Amino acid sequence: MPTARNRDVSLYYEADGDGPTVVFINDVGYGAWLWGWHYDAVAGPYETVVWDLRGTGRSDAPAGPYDADTLAADLEAVLADHGVGSAHLVGAGLGGMVALEYAHQYNRARSLTLYCTAGSGDAVDRAELDALALDAPSSLEGAFSPAFREHDPDLMERIAGWRADEDATGAARDAQANAMTAFDPPPLYEITQPAEVYYGLDDPVVSPAAAQSLAADLPRGTGEAVEGRHCCFIEHAPAVTDRLLALLDEQTE
Repeated sequence: MPTARNRDVSLYYEADGDGPTVVFINDVGYGAWLWGWHYDAVAGPYETVVWDLRGTGRSDAPAGPYDADTLAADLEAVLADHGVGSAHLVGAGLGGMVALEYAHQYNRARSLTLYCTAGSGDAVDRAELDALALDAPSSLEGAFSPAFREHDPDLMERIAGWRADEDATGAARDAQANAMTAFDPPPLYEITQPAEVYYGLDDPVVSPAAAQSLAADLPRGTGEAVEGRHCCFIEHAPAVTDRLLALLDEQTE
């Protein structure tokens, strides 16, 4: 399986499909399972790249601190290793912040799709973020609405298993959380790629107002409300992926 290196840190990634490249960037703690609902919909007409943030899964877990600048450099190492000339970036939470940092610093980003992302770490509720950790009691409550959890208990069990296999824990997860809450954004008016910001109406980590503010501050940003909590983009994956594919198709015509 391919790995890239950013200095002495090994970064695991997977790629599938053909066509323009779409890169998925994980949220704090979560493994690549987070994108399972999107991956199958996008791979085929597009090439998909999913990578484990440092501290997660099969990537190295160096001692912190981590920050969005370092994680953006990790992403650049992955894309360079894979020979990607340009890519559409899809990020959730911390991954959305990394996408913003990357789009400002590097020249490969074609569009941004940001889920439950704030434009500053100051807008993140750290207590609610920590409540999503794998070892926290009721860690799925802030991620998914009660209706979603109760509708398919078997899926919740599968997600718990995926998390046990892939999610970051301990110091590495804390370092990622610190990177999210310490995020100091680049000048957002300089990020001119098309950007769609989706936010959960009941997200306890990133409020709708914070996500709306981010969308308003991006020159080509739009905001879209989604029912649900911090992982609303999973709860409503068919509709969200339809919108993602529409953006990708529009940008590759």
